[in-house]
Amino acid sequence: MPGGARGFTLTEAITVIVITGIIAAVVAVFLVKPVQGYFDTTRRAQLTDLADTALRRITRDLRLALPNSVRITSAGGSVYLEFLLTRDGGRYRAERDGAGGGDVLEFGAVSAPYRFDVVGQMPSVVAGSDSIVVFNLGPGFGSADAYQGAAGNLRSVTAAGAGQITVSPNTAFPQESPAHRFQVVRHAVSYVCTPNAASPALGAVQRYWGYAVSAAQPTAFAGGGSALLAADVAACAFTYSPNAIAERSGMVALTLTLTQSTPGGPESVTLFQEAHVSNVP
Repeated sequence: MPGGARGFTLTEAITVIVITGIIAAVVAVFLVKPVQGYFDTTRRAQLTDLADTALRRITRDLRLALPNSVRITSAGGSVYLEFLLTRDGGRYRAERDGAGGGDVLEFGAVSAPYRFDVVGQMPSVVAGSDSIVVFNLGPGFGSADAYQGAAGNLRSVTAAGAGQITVSPNTAFPQESPAHRFQVVRHAVSYVCTPNAASPALGAVQRYWGYAVSAAQPTAFAGGGSALLAADVAACAFTYSPNAIAERSGMVALTLTLTQSTPGGPESVTLFQEAHVSNVP
């Protein structure tokens, strides 16, 4: 070449390209596993977060469950967890004051309107949408069961204010509370888990609320609202022990398995959680 300048021959250029390709292939082999591991870890963390969020939501609601209102049944491949969600609570006037005044909560002959004074702080009560329950013992205890509605110990709030609550119908509560306590019930809530081990993408956990309270635990919900809590449910289990701690506290055990399909095969996570519920009426 003129002036002593030199360049690459075609053979040298091809050799460099081949060597570079070999090095890139070797490096790629070592990078595939770490990259795949990163995506697997991220996917597993997302599944865990979804399952944890669902269980935490159920647990949060269970802590507000009316004492002795938790019940579980299975039908058609689904598991149903139901309870009555409370808004607040308080103490009712059981005796008149020194001057003979005050509206006491009557348990015998009831005068109209059926109302009582609240002792202490007035709870958060919304007339027309909340109910009052006194001394709930739950299913199997006749009229001391809020699921029996007006035939039991559930009364609708028709007026609330100035330290006084009026309820309907004008029929006496069946049993007094030894501590003169009452609970304000917002509505019934059901968590329905329908797993699908063969096709997890079709499995789900749904939350239903605001439907009519009934003596028999419902497996279909007319009215009220609903929301999807979790998808990709491959398996689940709800169990309830009403007397887990000295017959004063129940325990609900929740198990949830979420599964998603991936290029490398199905990815699954299983979480277990326990929720304590007060059963002191």
